Amino acid sequence: MTMFKFSLISLACLSSYTAFATEQADLEHITVYEKQNRVILNSGLATKSDMSLMETPAPIVVVDLALINSQGVDNLQDLARNISGATQAGNNYGIGDNLVIRGLGANYTYDGMYGGAGLGNTFNPTRSLSNVESVEILKGPATGLYGMGSAGGVINLIEKKPKFDEQHTITAEIGQWDTYSLGFDSTNAITDDLAYRINIKTARSDGYRDLKDDRDEIYASLKYVLNDQQDFLISGAYIKDALAVDSIGHPIRIYNAESVGGKTADQITGDDLINHPTSAGLQLSDAQRQQLADSLAGSDGLTPYKFGHNGIISPMAKDNEGEELRFKLSHNYFLTDDLFLNQQLQYRNFTTSFARQTGAYNYVYWNRRNIINADPRAPLVIDDVLYPFAARRQEYRQVEADEKSLQYFVDLRYDFALGDIDNEFLVNANYEDRDIRLTQHSIYDADKMIKNKQGDLIYQGSLPYILDIRSPEWGAGSFADYDPLMTSNYNKKVQSWGVGIQHVAYINDVITTRAGVAMNNIKQTYEHFGVDARYRASASEPTPQQSTDNKGITYNLGATYRPTDNIALFINHAKGRAAYSVLGTVLGNEGDRDDSESLSSDLGIRFKALDDQLLASLVVFNTERTNLQYTNPDYEDGVSDPDVPKDFFDGKDQTTGIEFDLNADINEQWKINFNGVYQDARDKKNPHSKNYDTRQKGVPHVAASTWVTYSAQWFELSEPLQISGGIKYVDDRSTNSTSFGIPDGYVPSYTVYDAALSYKTQQWQLQLNVNNLFNKSYYSKAMFLGGMPGEERSAKLTFSYTL
Repeated sequence: MTMFKFSLISLACLSSYTAFATEQADLEHITVYEKQNRVILNSGLATKSDMSLMETPAPIVVVDLALINSQGVDNLQDLARNISGATQAGNNYGIGDNLVIRGLGANYTYDGMYGGAGLGNTFNPTRSLSNVESVEILKGPATGLYGMGSAGGVINLIEKKPKFDEQHTITAEIGQWDTYSLGFDSTNAITDDLAYRINIKTARSDGYRDLKDDRDEIYASLKYVLNDQQDFLISGAYIKDALAVDSIGHPIRIYNAESVGGKTADQITGDDLINHPTSAGLQLSDAQRQQLADSLAGSDGLTPYKFGHNGIISPMAKDNEGEELRFKLSHNYFLTDDLFLNQQLQYRNFTTSFARQTGAYNYVYWNRRNIINADPRAPLVIDDVLYPFAARRQEYRQVEADEKSLQYFVDLRYDFALGDIDNEFLVNANYEDRDIRLTQHSIYDADKMIKNKQGDLIYQGSLPYILDIRSPEWGAGSFADYDPLMTSNYNKKVQSWGVGIQHVAYINDVITTRAGVAMNNIKQTYEHFGVDARYRASASEPTPQQSTDNKGITYNLGATYRPTDNIALFINHAKGRAAYSVLGTVLGNEGDRDDSESLSSDLGIRFKALDDQLLASLVVFNTERTNLQYTNPDYEDGVSDPDVPKDFFDGKDQTTGIEFDLNADINEQWKINFNGVYQDARDKKNPHSKNYDTRQKGVPHVAASTWVTYSAQWFELSEPLQISGGIKYVDDRSTNSTSFGIPDGYVPSYTVYDAALSYKTQQWQLQLNVNNLFNKSYYSKAMFLGGMPGEERSAKLTFSYTL
């Protein structure tokens, strides 16, 4: 075993070690490596073993509390800048956290237990960092140890725990856009064996572009140490928030260059925008065609149309009002010096309610399926007046969702020696039950027309058109005034269980191996309660509950070779499984497909330097999500023979790339954090589609971020003054959409600079954070057919006082 191996540390430390680590942190300067190593050993996320970080054959990133506090980060989306390969998903409609790792979905956990979404949910919480002391990211699938999960990896939020040393901290924040918050964090021993922690925070903000953010949070936990071998932790969380939703951002105007011989929007005249030779398409006058041409800029059809602070957010849109309740019980038991048991049981209930827009399409010119300007996918003309910046095909969706989940993990690990080789043998089991009740109502503009089989019009949308996306004039009334249709109404249950074994061998001080295999079963149940007959007559009546079962083998294989104490080479290969759709319909017959699978291969090097004050890793990877569905082009409904399949299920998403992460305390004055990734995320689902083997939406080829802190004794102050600066670069991101006429659409690259100034004494700290220092205009993430404007320059002042 190496010097970093701790025989009494596993999935979670006993309180004696936690107290010791806390006391030591106050007395000595812990190295960069040791800080991250302790996070890995305490959480056990990566391997559920006693492997030190240098021994671990898996790609891991740790973001510690010092970096979180220095950047003034208070939510998971802003934290993503510190994780190589993590970016915003390309189609999340501005709802909650929807990050991808290596271009593929990510799971969210609190201390290893399910934290909501991550498997395709269209509703999603926004996770706060108020009760988080560090964040650990395991890249690639981890189904064998953590049940059904996403292909990209696991983002584990490690929550603050009770301490037996008294500490009470009050924190206040004020900032741009009437932003303010007040928090209180208190922990202490109640008896020699019982400690508590309570963390309360309330925060309010009008938000950039009036995207308000209101949040109230309460976290409470108790830790009871029964004896030297056994402890219990019970915790609860209640979160209530209301966040404005911008599901559109700034849209790309739908101008299709291919329809005019490849000419860009600034090269054409009205003569190029010819009408369709028949009445199949909208017919424009010569003056109207020239008016349309005059409205175009060179970036139209390619990048979002900028219109400043404004947004296409109707007063009928409703904030995403979420409410979350979590209870968790953890039990650690060292039955003997060599036999360790860990159990975790968690109940979580998340409800959400919101109304969002899903469209505001500004059609300019498009030869779609050999019809030029096929109405209504065409410019808007009313009473012979052309509105070149109008939005068409609007839909507002009002969603009510209630998700309940129950999760149980049990791990039993036995440590033993066989000859000169130290071994760990883990037997683990997991069970998860998700129950989701969802209803959705929709309202539309006049472009939405529904006819019955006889051709009679039975529904037409009554929303007023947005005549100018740059300055929308909204209709009066509420959502209910526009004849909403019930378009979704179902209950979906997903249950999974898994059992697995894992063996870790410390062959010598140089080689460590890890091999694990698990059986995972996923059962999905779907019950449809009926929708509005005008929306879909065939689905208007309730249908019997249907279910499908699917099981498979998953595994993890890895090895680490350490030629020196400061260098570790590792290789890792893993296979995972996930429900193909947490919210999708279940047919209950042979039409149901196998669940999604994932494969990941990593080849990496991890190294230390500067007396363990520098830690870095370089990883080359290939990650895939497989068993994806696509339509058989030879199938024709009602015509094809029964033996002709309607769909195929061998599509995949694939990302290859290289990641680099570095953390260093160069000396007492300088600290550096850097991460970067080059990745090629490809959509390979449908070989018959124009979108086959194209870039994944929203995933940049290159992204990099750095954060540097300099500390010095200035102005005869009693404590050092810390000055920090950060640079974040994100390459352009595709919004490719052949189905909407903008196959070459993208969100431009950007570089943003941030800064911070902090002064800390033993009892209090004052910190000023300035983001987007040079007031760069940019798009922070790709939306469905556009980009989300990034925040302009802003400042936040934080004061904390510790009793």
